[in-house]
Amino acid sequence: MISKKMISVCMATYNGEKYIAEQVESILAQLGQEDELIVSDDGSTDNTLQILENFNDRRIKIFNHDRKNIKVPFYLRSHLTDKFYFITRNFENALKNAKGDYIFLSDHDDVWLPAKVETMIKCLDKDNLVISDAWVVKENMERQNKLSEYANYKKGFWQNIMVKSFYCGCLFAFTKNIKNSILPIPSSVLVHDFWLGLISELKFSSVYISEPLVLYRRHSNTASNTDVGQASKNSIFFIIKYRIFLLFAAISRYLRR
Repeated sequence: MISKKMISVCMATYNGEKYIAEQVESILAQLGQEDELIVSDDGSTDNTLQILENFNDRRIKIFNHDRKNIKVPFYLRSHLTDKFYFITRNFENALKNAKGDYIFLSDHDDVWLPAKVETMIKCLDKDNLVISDAWVVKENMERQNKLSEYANYKKGFWQNIMVKSFYCGCLFAFTKNIKNSILPIPSSVLVHDFWLGLISELKFSSVYISEPLVLYRRHSNTASNTDVGQASKNSIFFIIKYRIFLLFAAISRYLRR
């Protein structure tokens, strides 16, 4: 493997049987034998877990996420938020169990392009967070446009929290220093990648790669806040309120650590 440091890929799953095998294959092909794919499953009722077990690969480590005692804070509730709150807690469970020096986040329905790990690891030798571009693809993997044509990442804490943010976790790779700083994720945080990006902007160095390294699949069951290129469906009041909660949580974490 190109790096002697351990790599952990963190994947949150829920009923992903239709696409997960293709994604796992694209990930394992780029990992060394001492690396790991941490899967946190949120109670899948389909064949997701069986498909993972059928790989019979010791690098795949499955952890159950128990959502029974998790409640969305009343001040974060809207017609959209519950789903994303549970996804964030599911990713948090994966991160808690990751042991690697370098951490990659992964959705279960995308596909990694062959140069993803090698390209991003080279950046992590200098920076703490690396974000890449992606190809937006249809369900059948037909390529459309680059994700940056719909929403382009812009560097800077205040730019992202006060103006407009674009943090897409499945395009992230980062060092364990960032993992240690973002955990535990505060109860006031709704979306894990927004929190991770903000803390990284406050405390660490980051770099953006314009090369697409992921096939970012969009389909009817995609678990994202909005369709690509469309505005949030939450109200302006909710968005402002949530940004205020995030601002206080981020500053508190910055001062504490």
